[in-house]
Amino acid sequence: MAAVVRRCTHRSALHDLEFLNVTTVLLVRHGLTATTGQLLTGWTPGVGLDERGRAQAKALGERLAAVPLGAIVTSPLDRCRQTVEEILAARAGRSGRTWEGGGDRPVAAVVDDRVGECKYGDWTGRSLRELEKEPLWPVVQAHPSAVTFPGAEGESMLDMQHRAVSAIRAWNARLGKDATYLVCSHGDVIKAIVADALGLHLDQCQRIVADPCSLTVIRYTPLRPFLLRLNDTGGGVDDLLPRDKPAVSAEGAESDAVIGGGAGAVLARGDDPPYPPAARPMANPAIVSGARGHAPEDDPPYPPKPGTAPDGEG
Repeated sequence: MAAVVRRCTHRSALHDLEFLNVTTVLLVRHGLTATTGQLLTGWTPGVGLDERGRAQAKALGERLAAVPLGAIVTSPLDRCRQTVEEILAARAGRSGRTWEGGGDRPVAAVVDDRVGECKYGDWTGRSLRELEKEPLWPVVQAHPSAVTFPGAEGESMLDMQHRAVSAIRAWNARLGKDATYLVCSHGDVIKAIVADALGLHLDQCQRIVADPCSLTVIRYTPLRPFLLRLNDTGGGVDDLLPRDKPAVSAEGAESDAVIGGGAGAVLARGDDPPYPPAARPMANPAIVSGARGHAPEDDPPYPPKPGTAPDGEG
């Protein structure tokens, strides 16, 4: 058995994985709409960002403006397309940062139906308070892999996960090694992609949170994905900038986990930390303080109470 393990994990085996790419995907949930947390909007057309959502998307675009992107992919739904519009507008204001992979043509958003919202069928357009009374609701909470939403247009959550993960893998292959790209999608879709990246059963996806206009980052390597950020609604992006590769690097080292946890992304770049570790800001101070800052007091609490998902239009 030991010989088999050595044979499977030997560096030379990575030559057989050359079709896999080391790529980084920035998963962005769309910004707030007037119905977020109240209605299950699904694929209802014409549901765009409200003023809060526009402000969120603009702020995120400014945070990411310095990060070179090989592609920007969006769900076809208005709330995602409008989020991407704000991100593109912020990038257009930075000279030299709007070009694909450092090339000579600008990044334009590409619509991909595979990262569109889950198709909720007859649940679409109904209030969450009403849906909580449905017999299917507790199944969605505890056993989403068994759920197919009712009606002719209803989709299973397994099928939603399959198409979304397939899209990510296809974009990884298309963009190639060392690419970084952005996908703007929906809450349940992002949670399903994260669950797959972590090797979790889809039934565990309701333990994951994706707030409006949050940033989740996954780096895909030949052996495993790494979840770099989850539900990030603030903070710097230095760790997402291109890094100089070390002069000597063990083959396949990008797939290795850091034993002991490592020194973090800043020191991994070979830079001195810009601040004492004790003073380092949290990536998501809103979670620590409990203040969201993007929802008025008369809005429903966000995120919803534990065990209340899907979360509005997603």
